[in-house]
Amino acid sequence: MGFIDKLRARWRDADTLLCVGLDPDPAKFPDRFVDDPDALFAFCRDIADATAEYACAFKPQIAYFAAHNDGEAQLQRLIAHLNGAHPDVPVILDAKRGDIGSTARQYACEAFERFGADAVTLNPYMGRDSADPFLQYNDRGCVFLCHTSNPGARDFQELLVDGAPLYQHIARAIAGEWNGDGNCALVVGATFPEELAVIRGIVGDMPLLIPGVGAQGGDVEAVVRNGRSADGSGLMINSSRGILYASRGEGYAEAAAGAARSLRDQINRYRSP
Repeated sequence: MGFIDKLRARWRDADTLLCVGLDPDPAKFPDRFVDDPDALFAFCRDIADATAEYACAFKPQIAYFAAHNDGEAQLQRLIAHLNGAHPDVPVILDAKRGDIGSTARQYACEAFERFGADAVTLNPYMGRDSADPFLQYNDRGCVFLCHTSNPGARDFQELLVDGAPLYQHIARAIAGEWNGDGNCALVVGATFPEELAVIRGIVGDMPLLIPGVGAQGGDVEAVVRNGRSADGSGLMINSSRGILYASRGEGYAEAAAGAARSLRDQINRYRSP
């Protein structure tokens, strides 16, 4: 089963639009992980196991692993664990890759063959040839940046090109000619709900990955109302810090599960038309 089908099955069968972000910062870990050489893996494994029933996807962020010695090996172990223990929950490697074709082929191999991710986040700004090596893995997901959640998103993404903002051209291109195998999705920040509504109107029922809820100030109701597809799905609403660090005590995993369940339920309250 390809990424998009796996994601749609998860939306339907688990009744959740919550994506659990795995951005491990050892400075925020519970004390039990001090001096644990496998802390990145062990902490994220515990969080994932506790939150899996509420998740439509997991999203490990590669930088939080690659910054540490042995971190990428721990990421590889983590994704192998997720694929084995929670095979119905797709894994999105948040790497935001984008480079010339020969280098992109190596990044695609990294994401899909080395790490075994179901999907990867990508930067589309070097054009179609930089995306092709990823798109050719047509059972895997290609999640392209469109309108991001950071304040600087307006610096370039909203520049007018032929009378329309650049992010709209990106949405149209990816939803159209780039999506020939139906394995594309877009990243759209929760902090720009009006732009989210415009993008949904352009791309139809294409899945949208939504960062920016919680610590960045995105509003859950506005995201769901503006971004849901016609059937009340279509979204992967990401939360990282609010779930990962719900508690720094011994009950950290249980607290994470409670935070995930609460956000899942909050999202679901706004899904009906």
